[in-house]
Parts: sequence; structure tokens; C-alpha cells
Amino acid sequence: MPRDILGWRKLFGVMGPSTNTVVQPDYDALRPAGVTNHYSRIFTPDSDAVSNESFRAGISVISGNTMDAVRSVMTCHPDYLVMGMSAITFFGGQKGADDFVAQVRDVSGIGISIGSHSCTAALNAIGGIRRLAVLTPYWSVMNAEVARYFGDMGFSVVRDIALQCRSWTGIAQVTPAECVAALKRLDGDDVDAIVQVGTNLSIIRVAAAAELWLGKPVLAINAATYWHALRANGIAEKIEGYGRIFEEF
Repeated sequence: MPRDILGWRKLFGVMGPSTNTVVQPDYDALRPAGVTNHYSRIFTPDSDAVSNESFRAGISVISGNTMDAVRSVMTCHPDYLVMGMSAITFFGGQKGADDFVAQVRDVSGIGISIGSHSCTAALNAIGGIRRLAVLTPYWSVMNAEVARYFGDMGFSVVRDIALQCRSWTGIAQVTPAECVAALKRLDGDDVDAIVQVGTNLSIIRVAAAAELWLGKPVLAINAATYWHALRANGIAEKIEGYGRIFEEF
């Protein structure tokens, strides 16, 4: 069967919020030869006043537009889908994540890697992890959903930090120094691993470096999700510089 000239191994369809400027370059940095990413933007009005009260409403808008993005990217006939937005994959715990995967598969007819289940797969691949600390650019209402999901999957969230970014685009303005400070605050002897959620937060390289000086897994969601997509498609290359999950598993 003829194959795409550039994506001769796999074509990945990627759905992400239209306000997101980080996930696309992150995924492109992680792709091996023969795999191509085809980005479909989920229409997302930006906001300069995101809060606990407005967060759910904003995520609801993104969720409602996601299937349109799925239908759009399917016109290039991708082999597999990768979700470039994490929040809606944590809502409703394990059942909510499973229902989201089923909904996408009903529309697309193909498989998908989502942030929540990809993090679980990565943590289980590393092994010996039960106690987590969580970093997000979100608000406490979202962090509670992340903790609920991980609880359903057999982990406990010992502590978390919500950076409380005031806009969707503002998430991409969080500096590496701010990320480092947050990771240091989250660390402790009572934590087996740190997980970062929020695909518009630029942290995949910082997280990989943090594993060296913290001496434990620091899982960036963009790295975990793309790792899962590659491994789900039988692509096993080890990639240096983006964390233990890519280098060892």
C-alpha cells in the first residue's frame, strides 16, 4: 500500500486549543523520522480573567468544539490521534477519561492517546510510583479533578500547585525559572514523582533536567502523551534530552 512520502511510518492527527502555542512545537521536537504531526485547532476564545468560577465554563467551550477538530483532521487520513489538550481528559475521573476516548473513537474510527491515560501508562512503565505531586497552570477547581483521576488510577496526590494563570495564552508565558521554583516547592521525601499537567506550559526540557537534580521522575504531560502515542504504534526509539520516560522505556 502506498505511504505518505514524509509520514511513511505514521501520520498523527493532533487536536489542541487554538490558543495553545506550546504543544505543537513540543510534539514536533519529539517526533522521529517518518512520523508527521498534523495539527487541528479546537476553537478556543482567549480570556484575560480565568478564575475558579470561570474555568469550568472555559473548558466546556473547548470540549464542545473538540469533535469538530477531530472531524477536520480526519480529512488527511491520519493513522492515529494525539490529544494536545489535557484538562478535559481528567474531568470525571477514570470514567470521564474512558468516555472521552470512546467518543473520539466513535467519530474517528481510530485510536487516540490522551494526557491522563498517557501519564498513568508512563508512571506504570517506570514502576514503584504511588505518591504524586502535581503542577498545573490552572486553578484549584481543575487540580481537584486531576487528583480525582489519579486517585481512581491507584495513585495519591500528596500536594499540588496551581499557578493560576489568568488567560489561556498566558500559560505559555510562564518562565522556566518559575517552573523550577514550583518543582522545588513540590518535591519532598513523601513524593515518588512529580507530574505536570497543562499542555501550553513549556516545561518538557525543564522537567527532564529536574529529574537529574531531584533524583526522581518528573513527568511533563506533552512528553508523556507523545511517548504514549509512539509506543502505541510500535515506535520504540529512545530520545535523549526529554526525560527518563523517553530514554529508558
